[in-house]
Amino acid sequence: MTGKLIGVGLGPGAPDLITLRSARAIEAAKVIAYPALPGTESFARRIAAVHISENTHEIVMEIPMTTARGPAQAAYDQGAARIAEALDLGQDVVVLCEGDPFFYGSFMYLHARLAGRYEVEVVPGVTSVSAAAARAGQPLTARNDVLTTVPAPLDDDTIRQRIESADSFAILKVGRHLARIRALLGALGLADSATYVERATLADERILPLSDAPDPAPYFSMILVTKGADPWLTPPS
Repeated sequence: MTGKLIGVGLGPGAPDLITLRSARAIEAAKVIAYPALPGTESFARRIAAVHISENTHEIVMEIPMTTARGPAQAAYDQGAARIAEALDLGQDVVVLCEGDPFFYGSFMYLHARLAGRYEVEVVPGVTSVSAAAARAGQPLTARNDVLTTVPAPLDDDTIRQRIESADSFAILKVGRHLARIRALLGALGLADSATYVERATLADERILPLSDAPDPAPYFSMILVTKGADPWLTPPS
């Protein structure tokens, strides 16, 4: 009998936003795996730390953050091989994933490598987008409106097309692209209605008008825009 691969979403960063199901899976785990930038503490492990037993075996996957995809994919190959060794011994492996495992989550790369050979369970988590909207007090979308998520590293023409076809949108992975995105939204007449959210739910969280956002921004930041707010959702003046 082989073990089960369990991908658990940890939410956006605040430890008390981990779901009960994820917390229980982590507490019961004999083996956990999680990503970390080379030479640094794992953000995923830090979120889940209170639930990890001192007897749990930990598999650390050092994933480089580069524009070239090859180094990161090679690291996932190595991580998947180490996880497979534990699964073949009949041990369940809980993989910690910031946010939600299938929403820009690192777990999906392990899932692609292992799902065909092992039983898999995925536990969803609070996404960064929903957390940012909650902290900013800004409804994301309503009724038949279309919400679009846009990665900031895309080129300007692609971002413009995505924005023009959406009723509301969230621009993720802002980082060093802040100035370019701010200029693009300004040209579209949307800069004044844009909200900047940095490190949502964490102690150093910042929520600002886009005009006041720092440049460059940290990786864990996003921009929220609702073009035409539902009048029934607008507070009375």
